[in-house]
Amino acid sequence: VIEALESRVRHGVFGYPTDCAELRAAVVEWLWRKHSWRISEQDIVFLPNVVAGFNLAARAVCHPGDGIIYQPPVYFPILRVPENSKTAAQPSPLMRNGDGSYRVDLEGFRAVAGPETGMFLLCNPHNPVGRVLTPEELAGLAEVCLESDIVICSDEIHGDLVYDGHRHVPMASLSPEVEARTITLIAPSKTFNVAGMGLAMAIIPDPILRERFEASRGGLVPSPSILGYTAALAAYEHGQTWHRELVAYLEGNRDFLTEFVASELAGISVRPAEATFLAWLDCRCLSLMRSPHDFFLEEARVAVNDGATFGPGGEGISGYAQIVLRNSATWDERFVFDIEYVKKISIFA
Repeated sequence: VIEALESRVRHGVFGYPTDCAELRAAVVEWLWRKHSWRISEQDIVFLPNVVAGFNLAARAVCHPGDGIIYQPPVYFPILRVPENSKTAAQPSPLMRNGDGSYRVDLEGFRAVAGPETGMFLLCNPHNPVGRVLTPEELAGLAEVCLESDIVICSDEIHGDLVYDGHRHVPMASLSPEVEARTITLIAPSKTFNVAGMGLAMAIIPDPILRERFEASRGGLVPSPSILGYTAALAAYEHGQTWHRELVAYLEGNRDFLTEFVASELAGISVRPAEATFLAWLDCRCLSLMRSPHDFFLEEARVAVNDGATFGPGGEGISGYAQIVLRNSATWDERFVFDIEYVKKISIFA
């Protein structure tokens, strides 16, 4: 990616980009190879980021007053979409199991969905709880949406970061009927760590739905920059080996975090994520008088997200914890943790 960007900068001309046929072909190949999902090049709509895609989808398929279903606790920009689009929020919370894992509440989802619902905003793999929804869960949700004529907008930005024992299934790949009702949002930003390049994609196989989505831009949402196209093309064309090593590396980090929390951080629990590079730390047993976010920031100088910002079910949870890596040598040598350093900065050391 860096070499491609350097070469493009040396070119010296930075006019308005129009499109990138090579990137379309590379994305088609990537989705087929990684997820056995066959799309066409014309199905792809380029965007500056996935969050813009959420809001464009709502404007494309919903009328003011329609409902949008989402599954909290969930990535907080999703919570803002109803207000942005003058629609009604219809939360259908995930169910939390006794072991701290989460599952889809299909009956609750069915009860929320109705003729007033315009769109279901799915997040899979789920941010922040780290679930990879099973084909059975996806099929159940899709069935309800088809019955109620609900368009599905599926945020699958973490679909390439899935760990052993789990498989990401694109919602649109379930059947032609589901595909025709689905807007899928993806990006190279998480997979290849190029979020600052500002490029994402909406995959919309149905031409009428794609036309409505494009029209919703309203002259306000631009195409990506020429450097965004450049970085994405290099990543998808040449990043396969790097990606395999990345997932193994992240899985090692996840396992280390899970073991460290269990052995060193009394009162905190975490379920091993099935996907994503995020951790969802349950701090409710600490019985803190304030949010974990405020407590850890003020008392330990450790910054985590406040779980309450992810919607119902997030209170008392700290999301997006990061592990400090010290002495991390080269990529090939994997990671080396300085345990004593980690203990020293931990409030529970």
